[in-house]
Amino acid sequence: MKILVTGGAGYLGSIMVPQLLREGYKVTVLDNFLYNQTALLDCCYDDDLSIVRGDTRDKPLVKKLMQDVDAIFPLACLTGAPLCAKEPEAARAILSDAVKMILEIKSNDQMVIFPTTNSGYGVGEKGKFCTEETPMNPISIYGKLKVEAEKAVLDAGGITLRLATAFGISPRMRLDLLVNDFTYRAVYDRFIVLFEAHFKRNYIHVRDVANAFIHSLKNFESMKKEPYNVGLSDANLSKLELCQEIKKHVPEFYFVESNIGEDPDKRDYIVSNEKIEAAGFKQQVSLSKGIAELVKGYQVIKRNQYANI
Repeated sequence: MKILVTGGAGYLGSIMVPQLLREGYKVTVLDNFLYNQTALLDCCYDDDLSIVRGDTRDKPLVKKLMQDVDAIFPLACLTGAPLCAKEPEAARAILSDAVKMILEIKSNDQMVIFPTTNSGYGVGEKGKFCTEETPMNPISIYGKLKVEAEKAVLDAGGITLRLATAFGISPRMRLDLLVNDFTYRAVYDRFIVLFEAHFKRNYIHVRDVANAFIHSLKNFESMKKEPYNVGLSDANLSKLELCQEIKKHVPEFYFVESNIGEDPDKRDYIVSNEKIEAAGFKQQVSLSKGIAELVKGYQVIKRNQYANI
């Protein structure tokens, strides 16, 4: 089976592509290497991998690459609310317009699995889990564009994965993700001041996100035309609770709540992942294991290019 992965050298793609190759898939990666990353260098020996430096908005190129593939994973994205707010036109072109272009080009038998975000839930009801039936209420440009693209993918018969906030080490590392960021601060700064510390969200390890894509691919016929939340069911945590978990691994970590200041990311919700679990998917990496991995990884890297803003 042949798979086209746009944005395949990004934070998620650089974990997913090697995993797909290990599973025996033939993979073509389309990426513009926006961040000058060196992800996928360790896979270049594999004859089943093709890498094309290019842009997901380039219709002739995308059409050519889609000709003989069985599935498309449109990962290319300006990821996160701050970056999309900074570059709204590029965000729309990549997050929404390029995805719709892929759907227009694809044949009826080509499978599309698209990563959206459970940040589309916006602000949830206190104590009530957001399910796939919960109305979407995105509060950022990023969330709104992802929700728009999700509708198009579902209408075209694809699968959408509403990802929780990802964490974990990746060859194209990101330090701007919440768990990754807080753990980095614990390791190097030893302290953090929390704004709106009670705001809750769900989390998922980047390797489990890759696993969810492969699970969806293998079970496409039974899962198609549906959205699925993808997160850790035991990790609906507030920022304060997340810091308490990190402190178990970095005892010197000190954190304090502040009543002065405001978090620009207003997401506050808890999420149910029962639907994808009922479809046979099982998460493998706990939050605690992921934090331990990050603490170890931060002995290797320090903050420089590892962010999207």
